[in-house]
Amino acid sequence: MEKIYLAGGCFWGTQYFFSLVPGVIMTKVGYANGTKENPSYEEVCSKQYNFAETVEVTYDEDKIQLNIILQKFFLTINPTSLNKQGGDIGLQYRTGIYYLDEKTKSIASAELNNLQKKYKDKIQIELLPLDNFYNAEEYHQDYLYKNPKGYCHIPYDVFKKAKE
Repeated sequence: MEKIYLAGGCFWGTQYFFSLVPGVIMTKVGYANGTKENPSYEEVCSKQYNFAETVEVTYDEDKIQLNIILQKFFLTINPTSLNKQGGDIGLQYRTGIYYLDEKTKSIASAELNNLQKKYKDKIQIELLPLDNFYNAEEYHQDYLYKNPKGYCHIPYDVFKKAKE
């Protein structure tokens, strides 16, 4: 099993999307790369601690490769938008790929380079080592399963592409 940490705006839709992807074993929402231990949602929203709403994606590398996961991730975001996805605006809604090792960094860097070729504007996805990840509160976990009509910045038709 491998892990990658993806920040794609509000984590509800990103988690739901990746829960549909064949080869993904588990997803968990949380807060990454901030400056406080065990932050609350309110503290994350305060912008004081620099966290990104992030999804921990655990996947089976024998069933899906990281480059495919990243290509799917790019479908769920506007990669040229800075600190904003859909109606969500703020530092915690920035986009990012947070890695655990150099192999993952290398694959992600190559995919970001390929993505940039498709855009005139500079892509705004940060690529950084994972410094920390704290689980979000329980009510955020699997939010769109619990609240099927809940808000999501990802267009409905994109969820169909998770299974392709």
